[in-house]
Amino acid sequence: MDSYTATQARMADLDGRIRAEPSRFRVLTGERPTGRLHLGHYFGTLSERVALQSRGVEIFLVLADYQVITDRDTARDVGVNVREAVLDYLAAGLDPAATTIFPHSAVPALNQLLLPFLSLVTEAELHRNPTVKAETAASGRALSALMLTYPVHQAADILFCKGNLVPVGKDNLPHVEMTRTVARRFNERFGALFPEPEPFVTASPEVPGVDGRKMSKSYGNAIALGMGDDETAAVIRRATTDGGRRITFDPERRPGVAALLTTASLCTGTAPEHIAEAIGDRGSSELKRVATEAVNERFAEHRRRRAALADDADVVDGALAAGIERANRIADQTLEEVLDRMGMRYLPA
Repeated sequence: MDSYTATQARMADLDGRIRAEPSRFRVLTGERPTGRLHLGHYFGTLSERVALQSRGVEIFLVLADYQVITDRDTARDVGVNVREAVLDYLAAGLDPAATTIFPHSAVPALNQLLLPFLSLVTEAELHRNPTVKAETAASGRALSALMLTYPVHQAADILFCKGNLVPVGKDNLPHVEMTRTVARRFNERFGALFPEPEPFVTASPEVPGVDGRKMSKSYGNAIALGMGDDETAAVIRRATTDGGRRITFDPERRPGVAALLTTASLCTGTAPEHIAEAIGDRGSSELKRVATEAVNERFAEHRRRRAALADDADVVDGALAAGIERANRIADQTLEEVLDRMGMRYLPA
C-alpha cells in the first residue's frame, strides 16, 4: 500500500476525531500570492477551509509571499495579489476572528525557524522531493536554493503555530512527510516540542481550466473568483473545444469539452454526463452558454459580498493586521522555545 492509499484509509477515522473534538486541531494552509484566486482554489481548498472553520477548527492561513520568488525574478504585484486573496477569503466566509490570515514577510520569527530546521534534513532528501522536481521542471529555470529548501520553509509554516492538521492533495503529501520528519528529528535531538502533523486528504476535485489542462494562474486558463459576469463570459467564449456538434463527456478525447462540462457540473451539482445529454446536438456555443450561466449563478453571492467588502478599505487592512499580530505573537513564543531547547539563550537579556 503506497503512502497516499494508506493516508486515504485513515481519513474516516481522522474526520471522526475532528468532528468529535474540533478544538484539538490546528490547521495550517495557504498559497502563494502569484495572481487572482480562481475556481480551482475555491473547489480545491477554499470551500474546505470554510467547512473546517464552521466545525470549530482553528485555522492559520499563510500567504506565502516569500515563495513567490522561488521561480521568478520579482515579487511585483504581490501586495495587490495579497489584498485580492483576502477579499476572496472573506467573501467565501472565512472569519478573521477564527482564521489567522498573514503573509510570510510580516512574521520574522517564522522565517528564522528555517535555519535550525535546515540542519535536520539532508541535501539528498531535498532533491528527492517530487514537488520541488515538478515545480522546477514547470518553471524551466535552474533550481534556486529557495526552491530547493521550499519543503523546509513549509515545515516552518506548519510548526511555528504547532499545527497538527494539514489539508493536502495527493501531490502535497511529501511536504507533510518532510514536516513530520523535521518535527520528529527536532524532538529527538532537543526534546519534545512539536507535534507530527497529520495530512488531511480532501476529496476535492481537480478543476480543469478552459483549455482542458489543470486550472492554473501560470497557464492563463483560469476563471477568477472576482471576475464579473461579462469577464467570465469572455473567458469561456475563448475556451478550446472542437468541431463536434453532439456534446459528450469524454475527458481523454475531448478535453476542452470535458473541461467546460466539469466546470458546469461543479457549479450546479449535476453530473457532467447529464449536462452533456441535455445539450445534445446544440454544439459548443450552447455548452459555453450553459457553463457561463452555471459559473455566474454559482458565484453571484460571492461576488456581491466581495464587491461590498472591497468598498471598505479598512476590511482587508483589519483582517491582515489582526492575523499578523497573532501570528507574530505565536511565532515569537515558538522561536524562544526552540532557542531555549537548543541551548542558544546564552547572552544576558
